[in-house]
Amino acid sequence: MDTGGQVTETPDPVPGTWPAEPPRMRDEDLDALLYWCVNERASDITLQTDRPVYVEVDGKLRPATVRPLDAADLSVMLNRVYGAEALAKLASGTDLDLSYEIRLDRNTRSRFRVNITAILSRGRDSVQITMRVLPSMPPRMQDLGIEQEIIDAWAPRQGLVLVTGPTGSGKTTLLAAGCRMLVEREQGCGKMLTYEAPIEYVYDAVTGPHSLVSQSEIPRHLPSFADGVRNALRRKPNIILVGESRDRETVAAAIEAGQTGHLVYSTVHTIGVAATMRRMVSVFEPDERTERAFALLETMRLIVTQALVPKVGGGRVGVREWMAFDDSIRDRLFDIPIEHWTTEIQRLVPDRGRSMAESAKRLFEAGLIDKRWFFLLSQETARGG
Repeated sequence: MDTGGQVTETPDPVPGTWPAEPPRMRDEDLDALLYWCVNERASDITLQTDRPVYVEVDGKLRPATVRPLDAADLSVMLNRVYGAEALAKLASGTDLDLSYEIRLDRNTRSRFRVNITAILSRGRDSVQITMRVLPSMPPRMQDLGIEQEIIDAWAPRQGLVLVTGPTGSGKTTLLAAGCRMLVEREQGCGKMLTYEAPIEYVYDAVTGPHSLVSQSEIPRHLPSFADGVRNALRRKPNIILVGESRDRETVAAAIEAGQTGHLVYSTVHTIGVAATMRRMVSVFEPDERTERAFALLETMRLIVTQALVPKVGGGRVGVREWMAFDDSIRDRLFDIPIEHWTTEIQRLVPDRGRSMAESAKRLFEAGLIDKRWFFLLSQETARGG
């Protein structure tokens, strides 16, 4: 990676940019920049070679510095966020996911989810660092406007609960809000084990006399999500949270945990209840697909899909599709070939939960989203995700 760059004079402040911008990024400047970004209500911060720092506020991107960052600036930031071996790892062809924290004082901290990816800029190997601001406390379900039907179905005795959606749709935030609800309820949640990559929300300040939360980071503490589920089964948990179910091994382990009396939460990168079931089944080889599909259906309890879209007047609003799986739904699906499940689930969702199209319609009629987003979300439902 190129580490050259010329020292420049301190740029003149521009309205809306970081007023303390230095002529050259030093080790201590990154935390000061991030602190300013948090105060500006930025949800995401992007640091990229040959570009100014960019922040996203209410879904809109704007520059936060006057001077473009050069390779020397990025080298300082990489060392601060990850360590001296960051460039070597990027050069090997892998991206880096981690969390980063700044402490303002002994009792106040801000946390960030970080992705570091090698890119090409002006013909040279370069770097982009994307940092998502994480609230210090998980939100409550009510703070997110989660529908009461989802809240009521959130805590089955055992089985699998999935939160799905595209990247940046707030899956982790919704999951954290659900976990907080479980921890704070009168009877507590017992022992909750989470396996995340990276850990975004922490539960240090969430209290419950009958709740114990233990968080492990993948691959820092364990090599994979599947290893995390196997680890959990040796620790007598009541609840297991698996950051993402994206491969055969993890999906199989999550199903097994749900079948053996545990309550398992996870996320999937899909849009729609029907598409989620199709995706979960498709990770298995054809010769085992039917058996695994029946096991999945037996353990499935709730699927919630969320999309975050621009809100009229500023900000963003969550649009959700969901369906709770009860015995009558399972019986109907068991009686038909798994190839027909997608069509049947699409037909069941409006009656047994709520479709994305219906949620979008309600928000549009309430004046919270515009017509464009209403039509886009309705088309997603028509395509089955």
